[in-house]
Amino acid sequence: MKPIKTLGVLTSGGDCAGLNAVIRAVTVRAIRGYGLRVLGIHDGTLGLLDRPLSYRELNLESLDQRLLREGGTMLGTTSKGDPFYFPMPDGSFRDRSAEFAEGVRELGLDALVVIGGDGSMRILARLCEAAGIGMVGVPKTIDNDVHGTEYAVGFATAVNVVVEALDRLQPTAASHHRVMVLETMGRDAGHIALNGGIAGGADIILIPELPYTLDGVAQRIREVLARGRSHALVVVAEGVRTELGQAVVSAGRYGGIGQYLVGEIADRTGIETRATILGHVQRGGTPSARDRIIATSFGVRAAELAAEGRFGEMVAWQDRGVIEVPLSQVTVGARPVALDDPLIRTARGMGVYVGSC
Repeated sequence: MKPIKTLGVLTSGGDCAGLNAVIRAVTVRAIRGYGLRVLGIHDGTLGLLDRPLSYRELNLESLDQRLLREGGTMLGTTSKGDPFYFPMPDGSFRDRSAEFAEGVRELGLDALVVIGGDGSMRILARLCEAAGIGMVGVPKTIDNDVHGTEYAVGFATAVNVVVEALDRLQPTAASHHRVMVLETMGRDAGHIALNGGIAGGADIILIPELPYTLDGVAQRIREVLARGRSHALVVVAEGVRTELGQAVVSAGRYGGIGQYLVGEIADRTGIETRATILGHVQRGGTPSARDRIIATSFGVRAAELAAEGRFGEMVAWQDRGVIEVPLSQVTVGARPVALDDPLIRTARGMGVYVGSC
């Protein structure tokens, strides 16, 4: 395989903290270590579909340490518009994958580093294969539901946001003798709710993977109050369904399970109950130290894999370090919380109600 000369990098899917740290690390390692030209593609795949193409050349001078502290992505991103089934203004759909390949050839890209979740990497892997370009994946998602890695970029910061919210809600709950329900992100997996709930001292944690009963929720709250405490904290992932298994959606999007629980808890316990929905607050803000470290480590190794011609792999965090896993093992859907996850046992050991297996 001939040595690569031009490396592209893009972010795809929802934004999160730590993306800029990955971009910076990819660029620094690629230029300093291998003398590569690095091009940042704007707005995910859209940058290669736009005409003229939308991109920028990345260099060491423009990527200083300030990027470590910035949330979001300097390149922009998109979470819609699959090039294989692209929505057109007239309501039809068109396969624009050939335009993606044309964009790759026009820029002279030899390889592409894709920073995204499992869905983005699944689509980009097909696009890169059709375009004849090598791809290396970097996992990022606040939901932490990418297979093959213990941590994805953005997760640690999102959990910190949940913990900070609980730290602020607890004094209010205590002052007004209320039950406070905090709804977190987590459409298909409950990693944010489980980690944040344990760290924030929640009494009840509900995640999509485990069934629950409203009677179980109410009983736990009664137990808390019987011990002399005047308040309780509930954390629920947005993808949790009602007790009867119905999805709670608003305008076609997940969200509202927190408000559903407010009514049910108040009816069963007689305790004043309020809900707070964090939403996109979990995506933004200054990246945590852990996210900066993981993002930088991922970016360095991704650039090395690309320069070495080791394509079709994703960098991953396992056993306190960076490894590589085949993309074929990653792009298989969301990684849920395992029913034997040690954190479920930890929560139950602390008396937290997390539903039943």
